Amino acid sequence: MMNKPGVNKLVERVGCRYMLVMAVARRARQLLNGPEKLGEKNPVTMAVEELYNDKITIDYPEEYTLRKS
Repeated sequence: MMNKPGVNKLVERVGCRYMLVMAVARRARQLLNGPEKLGEKNPVTMAVEELYNDKITIDYPEEYTLRKS
C-alpha cells in the first residue's frame, strides 16, 4: 500500500521527522477524543491529510529553529 503524501514531502513542510511525528500523534489523539466524525478513516491518516492540506498548524518551541539546507 502506498502512502500519499509521502513522508519526505511532509518532512519538507514541517522541518524534521521528530516534529512531524509529534504533530501527527497529537492531532490523532485529539481526533480520537474529540467530537469529529472519523467515519472509516484511521485517525493517523486523517491527521496526516490535515497537516498536508494546511488545515492544522504546528506550534514550534522557542528553541526550535528550522534549518534548511
